[in-house]
Amino acid sequence: MIRTSAAALALSLLASSALAQGAGPIDPARLSDITRTLASDAFEGRGPGTAGEDRTVEYLVREFKALGLEPAGDKGRFTQDVPLVRFQVKDGGSFSFDLKGQARPLERNRDIAPSTQRPVDRVKIDKAPLVFVGYGVTAPERGWDDFKGVDLKGKIAVFLINDPDFEAQAGEPVAGKFGGQAATYYARWTYKYEEAARRGALGALIVHEAPGAGYGWSTVVASNGEGFDIVRADPAKEKVLLQGWLSGEASRELFAAAGQDFEALKTAARRADFQPVALEGASFSASYGVEHARIVSRNVIGKITGAKRPAESVMFAAHWDAYGVGAPDAQGRTVRPGALDDAIGVAGTMEIARAFKAGPPPERTLVFAAWTAEERGLLGSEYYGVHPTTPLETMAANLTMDVLQPNGRAKDVVLIGAGQNALEDMLAKAAAAQGRTVTPDAHPERALFYRADHFSLARRGVPVLLLMGLGGGADLENGGREAGDKWVSDYTADCYHKTCDAWSADWDLTGAAEDVALFYEMGKDLANGRDWPNWKDGSEFRPLRDASAAWRR
Repeated sequence: MIRTSAAALALSLLASSALAQGAGPIDPARLSDITRTLASDAFEGRGPGTAGEDRTVEYLVREFKALGLEPAGDKGRFTQDVPLVRFQVKDGGSFSFDLKGQARPLERNRDIAPSTQRPVDRVKIDKAPLVFVGYGVTAPERGWDDFKGVDLKGKIAVFLINDPDFEAQAGEPVAGKFGGQAATYYARWTYKYEEAARRGALGALIVHEAPGAGYGWSTVVASNGEGFDIVRADPAKEKVLLQGWLSGEASRELFAAAGQDFEALKTAARRADFQPVALEGASFSASYGVEHARIVSRNVIGKITGAKRPAESVMFAAHWDAYGVGAPDAQGRTVRPGALDDAIGVAGTMEIARAFKAGPPPERTLVFAAWTAEERGLLGSEYYGVHPTTPLETMAANLTMDVLQPNGRAKDVVLIGAGQNALEDMLAKAAAAQGRTVTPDAHPERALFYRADHFSLARRGVPVLLLMGLGGGADLENGGREAGDKWVSDYTADCYHKTCDAWSADWDLTGAAEDVALFYEMGKDLANGRDWPNWKDGSEFRPLRDASAAWRR
């Protein structure tokens, strides 16, 4: 691509500034070029299973080869096939409570937001008993079990959203036990559905309350019954037949009809001695059709084999997918290009690979992954977690980039998920070398730590770290924290997952380059050392990592 001399000079100055300020070998001009390419209309918003995916994968494989990476996908390829299933609840179904003999119909998307992730043509549930299980948390490391051995087979488990100390008052024993306002994985709806399936429940319904969920009912119903999952060997074992949300109004009506005080039960659920409560005189019925179809998408994975300890690894990753083509916006644009979410993360991954290839071979293997279907539920990385091409037990760290800020240098780097593992100490050291500090995520209640691809590795014990610009505004050199917060607010409201998440010639990626350089420097230390970072005491992921300790002797 030929640039005008003025543009070339500007990009050269940006790169020189970044090198001088602490970005090392990470080039903001290259970050910009790669992002501009991936976010161009030719890639049609990079939707999985589309022509845009084919072009994206072809581009990434070509670039990985040009960087000198080795294939690390399936069967000697740069790609890993990711079989997915798309589910859609059909129109025309019926949902209802039976409340002491009286039918109470539930209107879809007003009272209930159902979905199904089993490949069945029809869901039919006839007067299944309902059991309130509080927050539905089993956390041995915190001395907590909401289930107390309750039998959920053939029943619908009813959950509160978030975790037991989200609304705790000062002085309550639970206060701080789950991080206070900072969400744990136990707070997430995905965990609650998984726990219901593990315990043999027929279905799982979560009571919607906006503060605990972090979003309103309109967000809950936005999918309109559409969902995706990886292809599973035994879906009936891993997924309940029906999962979904109940509106606050329908939930309170249910509890009242069963002779229960909803607010009193919420308070009781904040105690470790909480016992599940059968909602006597109430049952749930549903009958609806389900469309389901398979598609095969692809992760793109390359590596640099370690010169001394090739079985040990460090992974750098981002997701290549975005939201494809949608309805026209006010300007008639239909492509949702996902420039910052997450073409720039892919660019960062490629820049780190380029920097490593320019230096001596690392002692440990370096893995570079571009995941599919993050926007459909972290599915590309989840599939890798189930079918890794590099052993997870001897992976020292996963370092993930998802949305990097384009507003120039910052005095700090925002840490998502503070207090989780020892990688945070390495981040602080790398930031200090750049003359920067680390600022914890300003909104830990939004649970961003559990909403990006690194989580698929965390839940299998791999220590992870996420760079994401949405956890609160950075302290920008130009405008300070106020300008950083305004950018986050404006981007989230106006461009996130929309057509205007597009590449811009007005970006200043010197700050993004410094963020990427933090991971490069951490990666050098990890790749050429013998350290095995671990989760901190009290983390829900520490027991998972400790269980594989024998692999790392």
